[in-house]
Amino acid sequence: MTTDPANASGAEAQPRAADPQPRAVDTQPPAADPAVARYLAWLQGSRKLAEHTIRSYRRDLTALQAHAARHAPGFALLTLQTRHIRAFAARMHGEGLAGTSIARTLSAWRGFYLWAAQHGLGVQANPVDGVRAPRSGHRLPKALSVEHAVALVSHAGGTDAAALRDQAVWELFYSSGLRLSELVQLDVRYEKLDGYESAGWLDMSGAELTVTGKGSRRRTLPVGSKAMEALRGWLAVREQLLRPGAAPVDACALFLGARGHRLSMRVVQLRLKEQAIRAGVPADVHPHMLRHSFATHMLQSSGDLRAVQELLGHASISTTQIYTSLDFQHLAKVYDKAHPRAGRAAPAKDDDEDDHDGSASSLKD
Repeated sequence: MTTDPANASGAEAQPRAADPQPRAVDTQPPAADPAVARYLAWLQGSRKLAEHTIRSYRRDLTALQAHAARHAPGFALLTLQTRHIRAFAARMHGEGLAGTSIARTLSAWRGFYLWAAQHGLGVQANPVDGVRAPRSGHRLPKALSVEHAVALVSHAGGTDAAALRDQAVWELFYSSGLRLSELVQLDVRYEKLDGYESAGWLDMSGAELTVTGKGSRRRTLPVGSKAMEALRGWLAVREQLLRPGAAPVDACALFLGARGHRLSMRVVQLRLKEQAIRAGVPADVHPHMLRHSFATHMLQSSGDLRAVQELLGHASISTTQIYTSLDFQHLAKVYDKAHPRAGRAAPAKDDDEDDHDGSASSLKD
């Protein structure tokens, strides 16, 4: 997502030409509504949502407060009506926010009003019900070719501690299809001490790892041999970045930054872009692209959508099915080669057909 809904409703560099009157620039976010603060505390305490998920809800509800303050003066947050919500959604669309992002924001707002109604805060009808996000084009996730994925993760960046750490990070992304948030939460092993408990951890002896994904769903994943080799190289030098007396959140972390703190998501994003340039990968690479590549290449090799669903941690098979669209070109090539009566022109040989990771060259049931 390239646009933050909280920012989309906040300050603008200049008024849009389409607006009849210039809008004042509001540089300060609205003070947290007491009901919003209670709701976020409930999500964290009762729903046990992860901190990064709570931050997303906070951004979306801050955006709601900003819209209300600017475009519905005189209406308290809990008295907003459907016409207000529909107007807010239209404004977000006009500011360039994608339909999928608006839908996610509306979902967060809908959940807030549902909670308010259930907890006796005077909400008689959910104002978000019936409000639909504008439709946007169906975008397929971008995946690297097998050739580029292997080049990216196997290109050595050096022999110092940071380079060995990065090598383990890239291999683990592609080996296990992790989300960025899942990777940075990993600990060296499971720990429960001093009020701290691991959300994700590595099991070197079993060549597997456990992560807590969306909806606090926990899953265990295999780790490939190349990733295990890279992890052993990193763990041999990890203590070089470990700070004496570090708090458990840092001391237990599998991946550490230069100052001994748990590796941040932003650092991973920036280092991956640098790695892609060094490896000569002609794409704007981000961590989720490696997750998409993992899913696409697994589907090409196995054809087992259910297995890919489990590995990715998708709650619904419909979420995973998007990769069947992404994989159509590969399947068409397989059909042309394998079916005795395909009757189609033979496709030109693609470099990706010289499999670099054992992808199948025949269609499997």
